[in-house]
Amino acid sequence: MKSRTDTFADRLETATKAKQALLERARAKDPTKDPEFAARQEARAVAAYAREERESDRQIAKLAEREKEAAERDARKAEQVALEAERAGRVTRQQTASAAEQKAARDARYAARKGKGKKK
Repeated sequence: MKSRTDTFADRLETATKAKQALLERARAKDPTKDPEFAARQEARAVAAYAREERESDRQIAKLAEREKEAAERDARKAEQVALEAERAGRVTRQQTASAAEQKAARDARYAARKGKGKKK
């Protein structure tokens, strides 16, 4: 509690002493003075390095998997294109064969007509 006799200067002095006491306590707890501090820091650094290695391995594995999937997708696409080309070729051959058969039938009809007319 404040007493009525405290002046502004007294309060400033008390605040300065309190700040100094806090600073002294903080300096006493300085982790760099702890003998096990370096060992803990080294363990943290090793763990961080291992964590980064695992993360980079995961990223490499993901990239490899994506490339594999892309290659499989491209292979399936090429296979689909080949199947479509084969189907188109088959349809073209059928149309050509059909056109040839139609022409042969038409020629036969024409020849039959011509043959009938010459007999007379």
